[in-house]
Amino acid sequence: MNRSVIIATIIAVGVTGWIVSGQFEQPETVAIDADAQKSEPNASEIAAALRPKKVDPTQVDVQMFNAELRAQQIVVRGTTESIRTVTIKAETPGRVVAIYVEIGQRVKKGDTLVKFAIKDRRAQLAEAEALIRQRQIEYKAAKSLSKKGFSAKTTLAGTKALLDSALAKAESVRIKMADLIIKAPFDAVVEERQAEIGDYIKDGNSVITLVDEDPFLVTGQVSEVYVNKIKIGDKGISKLVTGETVEGVIRFIGKKADPATRTFRVELLVENDNSDLRAGVTAETTFSTEEVMATFISPAILTLNDTGILGVRSVDDSDIVQFFPVNVLTDSSAGAWVTGLPAQTRLIKVGQEFVRAGEKVNPQNKTAGVQ
Repeated sequence: MNRSVIIATIIAVGVTGWIVSGQFEQPETVAIDADAQKSEPNASEIAAALRPKKVDPTQVDVQMFNAELRAQQIVVRGTTESIRTVTIKAETPGRVVAIYVEIGQRVKKGDTLVKFAIKDRRAQLAEAEALIRQRQIEYKAAKSLSKKGFSAKTTLAGTKALLDSALAKAESVRIKMADLIIKAPFDAVVEERQAEIGDYIKDGNSVITLVDEDPFLVTGQVSEVYVNKIKIGDKGISKLVTGETVEGVIRFIGKKADPATRTFRVELLVENDNSDLRAGVTAETTFSTEEVMATFISPAILTLNDTGILGVRSVDDSDIVQFFPVNVLTDSSAGAWVTGLPAQTRLIKVGQEFVRAGEKVNPQNKTAGVQ
């Protein structure tokens, strides 16, 4: 057989086999494509998958709170002070010859405390008084002669000046003699005694220290934030570390701040009829200012918003969460008084940390009152 015919025959058989093979596999390919097409989601299924699933509102416990008028309180820490502490000093030198009081003794105004030796001062006074009598005679004679025209006016003026000088000298001696007796300038208690009998005291040296016991002061430093909220005459209550509680009125508020603390000195004047108070005792003073609308809540309700502002979360009539910034007036273990809330507010007591402002919630009402 011709070689070319044999080759053509082989090629024809191969092509025929390839065609037959393709026809058998075609139905399988079509089936696979159909299954793949069947497994692909349609547009409605994709939209359904992308649609957010419905979530039930967060359940929170809420409670109705009512605001009421309450005086704002400012607490100042300080100490007690005597209203007057005076160290009496010698006004003339001398030796102490008598002391009439002891430390801790109470004295009245005008009581004699200490005496110095008189020595020659009585003689000095007698000499000054004698000179006065001489100058009076000279002045009287000059005056008589002047009236009759036998003496010049300058002579009369000279004798008058000498008389006045003698009078002044005598008065000076009397004052120095009075300075030898030290008396109490006001009702007080003897706190210190720097002189003893026999001591020689120079003028200007300390002799005795007196403390005025009644009234007393409770002092402290009020912050610049609150200084304009109090005024002279306002009442205050001080609790002392020794256990006493005293009431009084503000008598002084500083006009110049302490540069280190930016605080102002404030003084509360209190009665001390029984002399129970002592200076230097630690005290905590509470001043009541003007009344403001405040709400009493549990400190556990307080929270911070995303920017760190202190406040509370409430629920409005549409069950939407709201955030109210608040200021704390006073706080204790029982609760806290805060300002910044409406007259009536439905506050979240449980769950406030799991919700945010603007979110709808499922509120569960609780009985009124702080729990």
